[in-house]
Amino acid sequence: MTTEVNLRELVLEVLLAVTRDQEYSHTVIRDMMDKYQYLGKHERNFLKRVCEGTLEHMIWIDYVINQFSKVKVNKMKPHIRCILRIGVYELKFMDAIPPSATCNEAVKLARKRGFQNLSGFVNGVLRNISRNLDNVSLPDAKQSPIQYFSVKYSIPEWMIEMWRETYSQQQMEEFLGAFLLEPPTSVRVNPLKSTKEELRRELALEGVTVRDNEAFPGALYLENYDFLGKLPSFRAGKFYVQDVSSMQVALWAQPKPGDYILDVCAAPGGKSIHLAEMLWQAENQQDVVPGTVEARDLTEYKVSLIEENIGRCGLPNIRAVQADARNLDEAQIGRADIVVADLPCSGLGVLGRKADIKYRVTPRECQELCRLQREILHTVQQYVKPHGILMYSTCTINLMENEENVKWFLKDHPDFQLERQRQILPRKGQNDGFFLAKLKKQ
Repeated sequence: MTTEVNLRELVLEVLLAVTRDQEYSHTVIRDMMDKYQYLGKHERNFLKRVCEGTLEHMIWIDYVINQFSKVKVNKMKPHIRCILRIGVYELKFMDAIPPSATCNEAVKLARKRGFQNLSGFVNGVLRNISRNLDNVSLPDAKQSPIQYFSVKYSIPEWMIEMWRETYSQQQMEEFLGAFLLEPPTSVRVNPLKSTKEELRRELALEGVTVRDNEAFPGALYLENYDFLGKLPSFRAGKFYVQDVSSMQVALWAQPKPGDYILDVCAAPGGKSIHLAEMLWQAENQQDVVPGTVEARDLTEYKVSLIEENIGRCGLPNIRAVQADARNLDEAQIGRADIVVADLPCSGLGVLGRKADIKYRVTPRECQELCRLQREILHTVQQYVKPHGILMYSTCTINLMENEENVKWFLKDHPDFQLERQRQILPRKGQNDGFFLAKLKKQ
């Protein structure tokens, strides 16, 4: 461990930002990793693992702390609560760290942050937990199934109740377990700049472990790399990071040479860029009028993310535009061969990547998002030309935002027909949760 930077203090700052200040975990962790990219790989791995792991297992961690502390977690000072959470995560999941070191470092951190009077409390709770951790039992699965699933997989009880109405126990065990494992880095080869075999060889020379993505021949899984931004192949735009579930949108849409494609909520641009690549490949083999992808999003910042990715990938047939998808653009009515509506959602399919979502989202917010989705769908369906395609997608596992939205849409817009839809559940080491529906205008 480095002597210049207190790694646990950095973890504490991340947890405080997420749990106290309501900042987004993936943004806070990404910014921290960018700031401290000069640290060694071991230190960076420690930071990322403890930050993400503590957030992923936080309900279980709090359940453990409450069994050994007279002061319950929700009554503790934020600093002390987070220091104890870090300690319990280390005790349970970091076998290489001696329990005595975990306890000592937690005490030092409490003192350093001005809680000298509570350092004895921190020490006592963690040492008691370290002696008895193997004896901690989960709630009874038969008598209290909701609480059992909630504690075991660190998922709020209301989500467990919602999913039990839709999925079997086996399905839930599989996708809830997938949330607690590090998701794979799935990438798509940029055909303008490389081939799959060329990229595989280049990544191997860069020290990256590569395995095939069986679900999609143009994609790979990357492992054992430190920082994507350090890879020359990434900086050169030879691949794009995108979950294999998300890749299905472009594959289902099946763009044709000369198509005009409008992506109304595009940032950071993965689906738009994928569609532009498919157009480029098709048109490169034929003498046709070039097709175009217009990638839109609400804010200047989001548009800048799209532009950055377009520039890195080197695509000539795509442009980024700032626009509010809720507002009708009359100039676009009946113009688009394909409209992609990958809309704001609760994000319950990507809890493995953004663990704080499960502590942040509420049933009421899901209802509000559903109303927003319907508002946008009602607006953007007007851009689809006759016989054109509307692709609706979300990264959530929520019947209300997915299948029920499609039923509503077809009832209110009878000139569209459902060609296919699919709810993709998270799978260990393979993909996130995702929903997509292909609707064709008559």
